[in-house]
Amino acid sequence: MDFNYAYEEMLDRAISNLPEKVFEQSRFEIPRSDSFNMGNRTIVKNFQEIAQRMNRDPNHLMKFLSGELATSGNFESRGAVFQGRFSNHQINEKIEKYASTYVLCHECGKPDTKLLREERIVFLQCEACGARHSVRSI
Repeated sequence: MDFNYAYEEMLDRAISNLPEKVFEQSRFEIPRSDSFNMGNRTIVKNFQEIAQRMNRDPNHLMKFLSGELATSGNFESRGAVFQGRFSNHQINEKIEKYASTYVLCHECGKPDTKLLREERIVFLQCEACGARHSVRSI
């Protein structure tokens, strides 16, 4: 065997052996809320769509947002309703925080994750790179 490889040759060979999924550059955009205030309540019209695009249970997202906004929230035919007046900007900031904590992989940054509960610990499991991190339970 000849072991006189140049560094670049070995690097090229290693890169050619990597799976294609490593090089995918799909762009995931955190969905923006479409909300309005009605009296002393804030209604997020596209709440179901936001939860669906992030591949998360709407109840989990509702509990997170209710806790972050320090108010109560529920589902109605018009969407998610929160007690209190909140701007689109405030709600979008909380959704971004939710995505960075409970949706995006902490290692590779991809949204291909799922939440797993083992005993009393919740893990964020990445289906792209296999990383696994514990996250705060809501």
